[in-house]
Amino acid sequence: QVQLVQSGGGLVQAGGSLRLSCAASGRTWSSYNMGWFRQAPGKEREFVASITWRGTNSYYADSVKGRFTISRDNAKDTVYLQMDSLMPEDTAVYYCCVGNYRNYKDVQYWGQGTQVTVSS
Repeated sequence: QVQLVQSGGGLVQAGGSLRLSCAASGRTWSSYNMGWFRQAPGKEREFVASITWRGTNSYYADSVKGRFTISRDNAKDTVYLQMDSLMPEDTAVYYCCVGNYRNYKDVQYWGQGTQVTVSS
């Protein structure tokens, strides 16, 4: 059974940092691109970042570029999202996914979601 299990997240003050993790099981994910989306209340789920299967290329939404870093450890089947210089507008539920997609409707496999709350 395919499973993506997320950890990390929580409450942080503006300017702080958090790291999200997403561990994959049920399949060897090291050959798959991976990504992160987020969904704020009342808004559609939006693309945040993605990384190719070797980790050689990464892509970011303009809103997080320069502040967030996506990485992966294929030996652990885990992808990470390091979030620095957090702002209140980063508050959302964050989801990891399999694939390098920009539209959430194209994603087949999701993590369970992790709440990130940034206070001003």
